[in-house]
Amino acid sequence: MSLNQDQIKVIVESVLSRLVLKDAGAPMVAAPAAKPDCGCANGASKAAGGGKLGVFSCVNRAAEAANDAHQQLRKLGVAGRAKVIEIVKGMAVANAESWGRFEMEETKIGRVDHKIAKLLITKDVPGTEWLHPDALSGDGGITLEEYAPFGVIGAILPVTHSVPTLTGNVISMVAGGNTVVFNPHPGGARSAAMAVRAYNEAIVRAIGIDNIITTVEQPSLESFDLLCKNPLVALLAITGGPAVVNAAMKSGKRAICAGPGNPTVVVDETADIAKAARHIIEGAAFDNNLLCIGEKAVFVLGSVFKRFCEELEKAGAARLNSQQLEKLSAAAFTYKPGDGGCSHPVLNRTLVGADPAKLAEHAGASIPSNTQLLFAETDADHAFVQEEQMMPMLPIVPVPDFVTAVREAKRAEHNYRHSAIIHTKDVDHMTYMAKEMDTTIFVKNGPSVAGLGLGGEGYLSYSIATTTGEGITTPKTFTRIRRCVLVENLRII
Repeated sequence: MSLNQDQIKVIVESVLSRLVLKDAGAPMVAAPAAKPDCGCANGASKAAGGGKLGVFSCVNRAAEAANDAHQQLRKLGVAGRAKVIEIVKGMAVANAESWGRFEMEETKIGRVDHKIAKLLITKDVPGTEWLHPDALSGDGGITLEEYAPFGVIGAILPVTHSVPTLTGNVISMVAGGNTVVFNPHPGGARSAAMAVRAYNEAIVRAIGIDNIITTVEQPSLESFDLLCKNPLVALLAITGGPAVVNAAMKSGKRAICAGPGNPTVVVDETADIAKAARHIIEGAAFDNNLLCIGEKAVFVLGSVFKRFCEELEKAGAARLNSQQLEKLSAAAFTYKPGDGGCSHPVLNRTLVGADPAKLAEHAGASIPSNTQLLFAETDADHAFVQEEQMMPMLPIVPVPDFVTAVREAKRAEHNYRHSAIIHTKDVDHMTYMAKEMDTTIFVKNGPSVAGLGLGGEGYLSYSIATTTGEGITTPKTFTRIRRCVLVENLRII
């Protein structure tokens, strides 16, 4: 698809004006008028747009610096990449507390203890060990296939997990031999710049290469547009909502897109009800439900509905009655006209990632100070069910039977094919729901976070490419396969 400049401008303006809504962030700062010599948001000329330790005012200069760093990194081979990853993982863990607090202070969403935890676990993101060449040999000769870098990757960060996503992306992308230019969400730009400076300072000290990791200091409409159009950027990696994903996919470049999700849960009559309640709280309450894989709506068979709600309360969740739910819903959503005269709920972004106490205040409810999660009985059409609301308030929907539960869970997931969870001892039910939901991540009898190796087997990534189909990103995701063929037979057998 070919887009002219006017079309691109319309797309970009639409994306970034609404980016906060789906990426749960702070208000987008309007960009100053661009200068004709550079086009960056702050109007910096090319001479003035240079950066230090990876932080740039000009996207084009950042891409040039990242490209230079890529050429240098190539000379150090896999050992050089491994050294960078060792530095990044070590620093993320060592600075987890201070960086987590810094990000919490900047974004003001989520929980500080979980901001810290998300950095501590970046050590579980796979690195160069993930890449193994494949060899074929036969009477016709020998063929070797290897995973080669794209070069410079342009990456978009969400405000929900700015430094953790940046860190995980760096590990995966550099493992593949790439360098990166980040365009963070404006609400988390200072956190991203802080981490990039620190990483580059340590990398320069260790291997003498600056700008393996770069970021735009003041991200804007223009910086996003320039990143998409820069000829040195070979690949886009997007972690964000549907608007930014759609714009990236129309940019003309290949884009790896970790798009929206609305993970749903089914609890049937065979489940360990107490365990299911504890696991659902563990997943849905993590960082005040900012995780894209976090439980967003639960469909419970009527025969165990009452007991399940009782177990949620025993496990520390606070229940809202119908009047309190109505008050909270009025604060959490406004409505705008939609197609066919129907109204569509619009999320109040100031409540995204808010503490349960703040939500309870809007609901007119009094809850214990240590409450991690609110819940309330709703119907399947409620805005809390149908919208990816990213709040520690879980709608619980009673359903008459298992098939209905799965059907409604699938409808609420909106075919994002992101994540789904089931609690059951019935293997047939597990299989049926897994096939029906067709999600990238499907967790059985565990919290949603088990899908990323936290309490379950597997590996970690904060970018789950559901929209474009790559799944949970790894170093292989950010490589291209190259084949080398030797026709003359050098086999030793």
